[in-house]
Amino acid sequence: MSIKEAYGNGRFGLSFELFPPKTAESEATMWRTVEELMAYGPQLVTCTYGAGGSTRGKTLDIVAGVRRRHGVPVASHLTCVGSTVAELRAYLAAARDQGVAAIVALRGDPPQGEQSFRPVAGGLQYAAELVALIRGEFPEFDILVAGYPETHQEAASPAADLENLKRKCDAGGDIVVTQLFYDNDDFLRFRDRCTAIGIAAPIVPGVMPVTNYAQIRRIAGLCKARLPEAFTRPFEAAGDDEAAQFEAGVSYAARQVEELMAAGVPGVHFYVLNRSPATVRVLGHVGLAPR
Repeated sequence: MSIKEAYGNGRFGLSFELFPPKTAESEATMWRTVEELMAYGPQLVTCTYGAGGSTRGKTLDIVAGVRRRHGVPVASHLTCVGSTVAELRAYLAAARDQGVAAIVALRGDPPQGEQSFRPVAGGLQYAAELVALIRGEFPEFDILVAGYPETHQEAASPAADLENLKRKCDAGGDIVVTQLFYDNDDFLRFRDRCTAIGIAAPIVPGVMPVTNYAQIRRIAGLCKARLPEAFTRPFEAAGDDEAAQFEAGVSYAARQVEELMAAGVPGVHFYVLNRSPATVRVLGHVGLAPR
């Protein structure tokens, strides 16, 4: 079954996103997380890499390791940042040789200290170009692309952002996975707008269960995600109590996922931050039990 097929015909696709750990201790935590999450039968595990491709080799090691240990389909992130087309081709060939099933194709954020994205000489400027490269030269990969329910922070307008997403899908993007969001109405409006403009790819919500209020404020600030009062109120009430923050985050994420499932989403992509307790609690709340 292809990754795209896992999100259609009444199936519910479950996926988890990892990031490359920086220390031996954090890597051990990540592998324990993977072990626990495998019990839920995910259709896909993805892994990001650092700014400018700084951990690209580590990313490939992680996804290859997940596939080798657990036999689950895996996807590597790939961005245009800092890479020539030749370097992108080389990475894609290496990923193919490691049995990677899919690529999360992204333009990528500007390198630290730069205000706008500039491709390197011989590189690509847009995610749609990367999608077209993959589809044309590496057709064995399924391709995931990013969608932004609240509009990408660099987009000229919501309409321009949606047109860009359609270009990525028309170039060969199979599945749209969204940036994190904390108001389901934002996602549902986005999904309706995607349908209206002719985007036929499954629209999969990306959900990050929050267990640390300061951390999510930093993350939301970077990607310009809105934190509605219904979300912030229980965290403000929890104060510095870490256990209370954890419970507030799990409760909110569980309600969020429950509502999304009731609205007929084809799956959920969890940003797990290499830790499993919050995601496991959310999965249990919505009736997704270990297999």
